Amino acid sequence: MLRLVPPRTVPAELAGAARSLDAGEPVLIFDAADREGETDLVILSERATPELVRLLRQDAGGWICTAISDELRERIGLPFYAELLSDGKSSHPILGPLAREELRYDRRSPFGLHVHHRATYTGIPDNDRALAIRALGAIARESTHLSDLALRRRFSEEFSAPGHLPIIYAARGLLAERKGHTELSVSLARMTGLSESLTVCEMLGDSGGARSPEAARAYAEAHGWPFLEGRTIIEAWQAWSSE
Repeated sequence: MLRLVPPRTVPAELAGAARSLDAGEPVLIFDAADREGETDLVILSERATPELVRLLRQDAGGWICTAISDELRERIGLPFYAELLSDGKSSHPILGPLAREELRYDRRSPFGLHVHHRATYTGIPDNDRALAIRALGAIARESTHLSDLALRRRFSEEFSAPGHLPIIYAARGLLAERKGHTELSVSLARMTGLSESLTVCEMLGDSGGARSPEAARAYAEAHGWPFLEGRTIIEAWQAWSSE
């Protein structure tokens, strides 16, 4: 269910997208033509089902990963993947040059741990991934009622690493700092009172590249699902965070 949030308004388009997410339906988010130029198919993590994971896998086709806020990452004590590479370079020198990020679309990546839910077997089937995603979403939802110690204990009891669920971390300043799908989705959740964990997957096209925004919008319209442009979320965030 939607959480109570401070009485700040959001555009009807975003409120409608939040209702869709909370009802277990996907939302499509296009970042920007001058960034990745990609549309992600997005679901609310706590509403994950095997059917939704299959939809991401078959209809989107990109990288299925689960976003959380930086605040939750810090409270649990999760490292960035780049930090693990840097820390390991004394034992494995090849990690030194590999740890130097050279992203063409941003100044840093949000990549974190890859985890495995302890109740699953291989972690790959849709059932396994749905369980892991849903469990992470539940932790995000309940985090406001748990101490840092309880969060860390629960995370380590439910998950092990390495695994087949990549976690990505939103920037602490969200859209004031970075404007990737990680921040766009978590900002949408924060503004509308949803639990702050979304699972995203890039929509690929038949040409071998990203699906065009026109094709992604047509897909959304054919299914009756919301299509949001990054600039719409960014403008709403700027107004919402200044209230």
